[in-house]
Order: sequence, then structure tokens, then C-alpha cells
Amino acid sequence: MIDPQLLRDNPDLLRRSQEARGDSVTVVDEAVAADVLRRTTIGDYEKLRAEQNAFGRHVAMAPKDEKKALVQQAQKFAGRVKDAQQVATDAEAEFNRVARMIANPIIEGVPAGGEENFVTIREVGEKPTFDFEPRDHVDIGEILGALDMTRGTKVSGARFYFLRGIGARLEIALMNMALDKALAEGFEPLITPTLVRPEIMNGTGFLGEHADEIYYLPADDLYLTGTSEVALAGFHSDEIIDVTEGPIRYAGWSTCYRREAGSGGKDNRGILRVHQFNKLEMFSYVLPEDAEAEHLRLLSFQESMLQACGLSYRVIDVAAGDLGSSAARKYDIEAWVPTQGTYRELTSTSNCTTYQARRLDTRYRTESGKTTPVATLNGTLATTRWIVAILETHQREDGSVTVPEALRPYLGGLEVFEPKK
Repeated sequence: MIDPQLLRDNPDLLRRSQEARGDSVTVVDEAVAADVLRRTTIGDYEKLRAEQNAFGRHVAMAPKDEKKALVQQAQKFAGRVKDAQQVATDAEAEFNRVARMIANPIIEGVPAGGEENFVTIREVGEKPTFDFEPRDHVDIGEILGALDMTRGTKVSGARFYFLRGIGARLEIALMNMALDKALAEGFEPLITPTLVRPEIMNGTGFLGEHADEIYYLPADDLYLTGTSEVALAGFHSDEIIDVTEGPIRYAGWSTCYRREAGSGGKDNRGILRVHQFNKLEMFSYVLPEDAEAEHLRLLSFQESMLQACGLSYRVIDVAAGDLGSSAARKYDIEAWVPTQGTYRELTSTSNCTTYQARRLDTRYRTESGKTTPVATLNGTLATTRWIVAILETHQREDGSVTVPEALRPYLGGLEVFEPKK
């Protein structure tokens, strides 16, 4: 949720942000009006309540012969107060409804526009070239006995798969390498729930325009998470935490689920866009003024992982219309996929400023003793999709794959994935 004070002091900033995102600008005006009505009705209720309290004291001190008539007046007064309280409550609810329709205001410099309007910040590493016709990750995975799409579809349907043999070992190795990186950078590991309550899912901002991507279990009123960010954001909900001595950092290891609604026919070969995958997600709670610096730190951790895997990649500043409602800025890292001749997203990191913390009531105590929302950030450190770029980048003509040196300790020293006999 946006800061109500920002809405009052600088609604034009919110209007510009909404316009850059391609979202409704008039909703800002609706929120301003709703805020005025909310404050007016609260003021009216509080004034009546004060008058009621004063009248109550008058009744208590009145002579006995006057009390009967005064008590009747007090009862009428109580009815007016109750009505005023209901009006104020309704106005508060309406303000919250409208204000939640406003996305997190973007950070200055975020490019306006949609998915195609990103800005490339840098390209790193040489794109691989081959003196043979390169295979895609599905063909390589089948040669290695690492990937079985056919049986995944037989068992669970489209966009499901089995990682087997060296494929399963590769994913576990990736996740463990990422976990070691997270530990070295001060993250506390958590294995998170993958089912969460509606208020937690809603608090992170995932039940907006992309709600159709989420699996829902109506019999239990629970949602399957598409990222451990959701559980990690909810971990400190309704709490006052101490971030004055530095960030609180968690690394959440979980299986993730996405319906991929509306993506029929898109990336439907292999494991680029699937319904279930594993992921290690970084999550930071920080002072609001430290959020942008922490964002760059998370990005540097991700880049070091891709470099360790020997991948060519680019970093992009995602355009406002492709951010999602909770992110004020997001950097994507896209690795070069040789058989597609293009970059494909492997990981992203988002600065959600105080947006999620306001919705989930996660605060810290200032020097003055007041409490105020923290800032939250997230970023993926490893996920199943990375296997695509690793297999294609490091493939050899005979179908074998050179194991990136950094991964070898997590694979018992294995240097080459050999074709399965």
C-alpha cells in the first residue's frame, strides 16, 4: 500500500508513476478524495465522541429529578455516535480499497512503458560459439539422461517434467552453491511453507492483475506460492523488527508453483516456462534509506553466481509497466541461450520499498520511539531454469557437457556430463 502522507503531499508523483506503468491515473484522484472523506468522517466521529463524553459527565453530576430526561438524551446521543462511527469505518474501508489500487511509486530513472521498453545496463561475457550445430537443452538433457519431458507430461500434464540422474544432481548442486553464497553474505537459510493464507498473498501484492497465475485451494482457503518471497515477506508480518544495525537477510529454499495462465504456445518446449520448479530466493528487510544500496548488493550477488557458472548475460532495468504492483524498481539478468539466439531471463531482483511492509504491518522503531514501515527487497540466487543456459552454453559436439568449475565441488569433482550409455 502507498504512503497516505505521500498521497496528500505529492499526488503528482503518484500520477506520473501510474502513467509510466500504463495504469489508471484517475485512481490517484479517487484516492485523494477518499482520503479527504476518511479524515473528515473520522474528525466528525471523534468530535461527537468527545461531546458524548462531556454530556455523560454532565448526566452523572445532574440532580436526581433531571437524570431521567438526560439519560434519554444520552441514549439518542449514543445512537448518533454509533452512526458516525459506522460512517467513518465505511470511509476508511473505501479509502483502503482505492489506495490499494495504486501501485508502488517507481523510483526515479525507471524507464516508462511495457515489457519491450527495458534499458540494457550492461552485457557481460562472450556469447558462446560452436563449430557444430548446437543442440537445445531438451535434446542435451535426453542424451545425458538428465531430463524426461515425456514422462512428466504423462504423469502430470503439459509443462511438467522429471529431472533424473545427473539432471537432478545438477539442480541440487546449483541450489547448494547458491546457499553457500547466501551464507557467505550473511543470509539466514529458511525452508519456507509453499501454502500461505490469503492475507499474506495479498499483502505481498500478488493478488492483483496476475492473480490468475496463482494456484488456489478453495477447500482450504490457501494459495500455492510462485516464489518463497511471499512466505519470507509474511515471516515478520504484524511485527516490530530491528533493522537499525543492518539488514535482516533470509534465503528461502522452496518448490514454486505457477499456473502460467495465458502463456499457451509460448516457451512450451523444455523447462523455461513450467508449472513447478525449485528456487533459492534472497529476501532483505532494511531501513528505507538503505534500500537502493541493498538492491545493488543483491544484484551483485546474482551476477557473481552467473559468472561462476560461465554464462554470458545482460542486466536490464525493467520498464515500469512490467514491474508488477509491488516493485518500485526491478533488475532482470538474462542469460544468452545459444539455440534461441537471444537472452532469456534467469533471475531478477526487486526493490519493493515500504509497499509490502505497509500491507503486512512490518515496522521498525525510530530513534524518536515511533514505529514506521521497513523496506523489503527480493532476488533469486538460483532456480531450475538456469539448467537451460548451463547445458546449452557448455555443450560439446558428442552430446557431453563441460561442468563449470565452480559447480564441480558440488558434484563430487565431476568435470564432464557424459552421454548416458
